[in-house]
Amino acid sequence: MKKILSRGAEALIYLDGENVVKERLSKGYRIPEIDRRIIKRRTKSEAKILKKASEIVNVPSPKDAKKENEIIIPYIEGDKLSETLNSYPEKKQFLVMKNVGKEIGKLHENGIIHGDLTTSNMILKDEEIYIIDFGLGSFNGKYEQKGVDVHLLKQALEAKHFTNHEKLFSCFKEGYESINKSEAKKVLERLNAIEKRGRYRN
Repeated sequence: MKKILSRGAEALIYLDGENVVKERLSKGYRIPEIDRRIIKRRTKSEAKILKKASEIVNVPSPKDAKKENEIIIPYIEGDKLSETLNSYPEKKQFLVMKNVGKEIGKLHENGIIHGDLTTSNMILKDEEIYIIDFGLGSFNGKYEQKGVDVHLLKQALEAKHFTNHEKLFSCFKEGYESINKSEAKKVLERLNAIEKRGRYRN
């Protein structure tokens, strides 16, 4: 029995038994052959990122898929942080965000950018953090991209977890800096520059 989890412009995501299937959708405005090539390339790229990330932190590793527009990963049964973080006792909230910081620090140290770093793409299972959905991910060691990742998370905390967002982000930074302090310093400096650019535009 298939159960649709989400349907977006880019993909249909559904539960099929113990697996989550992400099916990239065709775009009617693209020439069919070009559309097929784009979908194949993006699917292959995401699967490659997932495989590498799963060797470093808690990320569900892709299984063999029969179709070139599909990614199949094991379903992670747990708390989606966007929905549950606010309900935890404060001490647990802060510990969870510190652990998130460590996980992202490890990914960034290995040149993996998530691209959509929000609490919607984080699951807590048995006190372990799992990172999901690398559809906008990339292999990139540049501080700009790492800074953008951190900026996205900071914005997500301000929007969805505003009661404690400053302390939550502080705990994230503590975990992030514990992986590689000198590298984290450069990323956080770039984060400040990104935020200043945003203020000047507004």
